[in-house]
Amino acid sequence: MLSRLFLALALLLGGTGLSRAVHVVMCGGPALRQWEGLRIQPDRHDNWWANFVRASTIRIAQIQQQDPAARITWIVYRPGYATRGREDGKPYTRWIADLASKYKIKLVWADSADQAIRALNASPRFRGDKVESFYYFGHSNCYAWMLDYGNNIMAVSTEWIHETDLNRIRRDIFTPQSDCWSFGCYTGASMSRWWKRIIGVPLWGNTESTRYGPVSDGRLPEGAGKWVK
Repeated sequence: MLSRLFLALALLLGGTGLSRAVHVVMCGGPALRQWEGLRIQPDRHDNWWANFVRASTIRIAQIQQQDPAARITWIVYRPGYATRGREDGKPYTRWIADLASKYKIKLVWADSADQAIRALNASPRFRGDKVESFYYFGHSNCYAWMLDYGNNIMAVSTEWIHETDLNRIRRDIFTPQSDCWSFGCYTGASMSRWWKRIIGVPLWGNTESTRYGPVSDGRLPEGAGKWVK
């Protein structure tokens, strides 16, 4: 009986102005090897299918180390992992779902850029909740996050969030101190400025390419240029 009262109280407080922090990790999809194998070696991407997935779980572990009870939403672009899984003969989408269960976080599959934006906007589930941190791992150029790149078409993106799409993201879901990072290439050359102007909080991005080699050692990706916001 007492446990039911505590549950009812928690639900009641969740619907009031009691604020809770939410952390969001957005994960783009990998390229297909059939396309990347046609490129010269220095220009090839995603020899390992899980670069962005591993970077995501490193970030998730960082959050949980600081706050074991943190509420985390993991937005993953599903089509990229479904097609790469078919190419490699591996159940990548199931493995990603297993990782979400392991870390006890909320996994939201996105099948398009529009769905990814809607998932971000919906990440604060109760009134008063705010996004305390947002990290993007995936392909990008200086103007857009490319959730899909080199998957449907060689060296081309068919699903992206352009800097001119940022006005579709609700700026009121973020705290004034939100910790926002993009670990895609070249975000710092343009998109970071658009994010600050539209969303109202800084977005750290690198002015050059990002390197995902460090994720194999349990570290977040590194940038070849300067980190700016």
